[in-house]
Amino acid sequence: MELGLLSFGDRRLDTATGERQSVHEVLKEQLERIKLADDVGLGFYGLGEHHIDMYAISNPGTVLAAAASITKDITLATAVTVLSTEDPVRLFQQFTTIDQLSAGRAEIMAGRGSFTESYPLFGASLGDYDELYDEKLRLLMTLNETNPVTWDGKFRTALDNVEVLPRPYGDKLRISVGTGGNPQSSVRAGALGLPVVYAIIGGAPERFAPLVELYRRSSEASGHDASAQHVTMSGIGLIAERSQDAKDIYFPYWHQMMKYGASARGWSVPGRADFDHFADGAQMIFAGSPNEIADRLISVGTLTGADRYALHMDWSGVPHSHVMKAIELIGSDVLPQVNEAFGRR
Repeated sequence: MELGLLSFGDRRLDTATGERQSVHEVLKEQLERIKLADDVGLGFYGLGEHHIDMYAISNPGTVLAAAASITKDITLATAVTVLSTEDPVRLFQQFTTIDQLSAGRAEIMAGRGSFTESYPLFGASLGDYDELYDEKLRLLMTLNETNPVTWDGKFRTALDNVEVLPRPYGDKLRISVGTGGNPQSSVRAGALGLPVVYAIIGGAPERFAPLVELYRRSSEASGHDASAQHVTMSGIGLIAERSQDAKDIYFPYWHQMMKYGASARGWSVPGRADFDHFADGAQMIFAGSPNEIADRLISVGTLTGADRYALHMDWSGVPHSHVMKAIELIGSDVLPQVNEAFGRR
């Protein structure tokens, strides 16, 4: 099972002044983290797309292009691209360019996003939520599979024997379907023969095992080879040398995000006791020591058959020094245990 990292480029809030960390500093730190992740042997780094003040990254591809010039092996991905409000042709060109820059390491995680601010920003209607995504995903796949392209749809002008360049570095660009757990997304990814990515920001990862099985059944029923199936799962948390340190460092940033979610979506605000329950044994929040997190990743990977697991450690702007130390620990202590358990070298 491959290991990697996710980030939305969270801008840390100074609760005393109400000021957020500068975009410049966040982006600088992101590049340092991606470089370190590559150096310690992690296989994946994904950046999310958002268009609100608490996040620094509205265009992941621009940051990933910069990362391509300072890394050698790591896959550089969106996590996710809000495909419903993108032009698939322009997106494809952007990422085939990154793919060429990185010698085949670019990946698009195509999703609908858990936030909806991009819809009014780019003139899309939430009333077309599912139809937009389905049409644009199918166009993106067509661009990846054929050239020149002839295509006609509802939401953009037709393409008539148009050559779309540049082409990917290899045979095809890697395109995955990102989902927060909608069963229909698992069915769609399997039916289309695409990899699937499960964003798990709450609850035990074991509850996604039936969705993984649904994805695999859908793929097989649609005639796709088992080798085409690929599952990425994710979790939130932080790694420190001492388990309690990881929990104590992570809690206030997790709690800040929970307060935001409660305000935006009507949740009740969970407290420290809830956090400690979720983080106990890294059952729901992967905050702990390297051995604790390695054991948990191995158990979840074995149960779900995940091919890749990505940790989201900088929620609400966990300080850079803690995130960098956690990346070092994943490479030195967690990755060797996971590789041994799953027979990777």
